[in-house]
Amino acid sequence: MIKGFRAITLSSIPSITAIGVSIGALLLTACSSPEGMDSAKERLERQKNAEAVKENVENYHAQLAAERSNVCPKLIQREVDSDVIERSQEVMSGDYCDYFLYPNAGQSISVTTDNSDLKILLVVPTMHDFANGDYKVKSYDKHVIRLSYNGFTYRPENLTYDVDITVKD
Repeated sequence: MIKGFRAITLSSIPSITAIGVSIGALLLTACSSPEGMDSAKERLERQKNAEAVKENVENYHAQLAAERSNVCPKLIQREVDSDVIERSQEVMSGDYCDYFLYPNAGQSISVTTDNSDLKILLVVPTMHDFANGDYKVKSYDKHVIRLSYNGFTYRPENLTYDVDITVKD
C-alpha cells in the first residue's frame, strides 16, 4: 500500500442503487418543491372556500329562521328608516338563541329584553356583555348576539320573550 493512500475495497464504495436513490430523492425534492407549494396554496384556498360556503349556508338557514319565532339562529337586519330591530314573542327552546347581524364599522349596538332571566352577550367577533353598556362596532363583520337563560330556576321548555336590538350610526 502506498503511504497516504487509503485502500479502496468494495465495502467502502456505496452501491450504485444507493447513489441512484439519493440522487433521485434530491431531484424529486428539488423538482417538486414549487408544485408542493402550489398544492399547499390550493389546499388553503379550498379550505377558505369551504369555510365561506359553510358560513353562507349557515346564514341562509338563519335568514329562513328569522321568519319563525321558535327557530335559532336568526339572521336579522334593520329597516332602512329605523334603528331598532324588534322581535316579539320569540321562543327559546334550547339553551340559547343566536342572532346574526352585519353592522358597519363605527355603529353601536345595544340590546334589551323584557325577560330579566336572560343574559345578553356578544360572542363574535369578541366577547361583550350588554349589561355593561353598548358595543361599538370596530369592523364590518358577522356579529353574533347570544341570549341565554340565566335564571335561578329551571328554564321553561319554551321560554317566550321580546328583544329589541338597536343599531345606531
